[in-house]
Amino acid sequence: MFGEFLNIIFKSIKLDRSLYTDNRNFGEASIYFAGLIMILDGIAGAVAANTIIKTAVAMSGLTAILTWFVWSILIFVIGVKLFPDKQSKVPFKKILTAVGFAHAPGLLRFFAITPELMIPIIFLTQFWIFAALIISTKQVLNLKSNVKSFGIVFLSFLIIAFLSISFVMSRMDMLPVNQI
Repeated sequence: MFGEFLNIIFKSIKLDRSLYTDNRNFGEASIYFAGLIMILDGIAGAVAANTIIKTAVAMSGLTAILTWFVWSILIFVIGVKLFPDKQSKVPFKKILTAVGFAHAPGLLRFFAITPELMIPIIFLTQFWIFAALIISTKQVLNLKSNVKSFGIVFLSFLIIAFLSISFVMSRMDMLPVNQI
């Protein structure tokens, strides 16, 4: 079982398309593997960020789970409901699993052990995750176009970024507009 888990991680890090086309990778334990990858990804991000800013490791793991669901819901709605291809009839669980698998490159954030390495490793792994999400979306939704897969992932990213910024801004009491 652990060997299967490591195989999924290595295939995701290698951006191997066969990870998302082989139905053996979407068996009973796959959703647990994807969830574990997401939790470890959140913890790795917190460990990397702790070299500069003190962050709550447990909260990062929970935030990673929330992010996993949001990414999956958006990719499902945009890719399956709003702009589907003819072969895009995919259950939500498969998209949820694929999004979790695609976050495996984030585990490399554990190597950001010094402040000098933190920013380059976080940016590198974030782009790597983005590439893995594009590949997973294309393979799982059976899309013919890389551009469409990129569009689905990028639109999902924009929505997440907007929601995140809105949330942060709503929590800020120091807006200069309030002082006028």
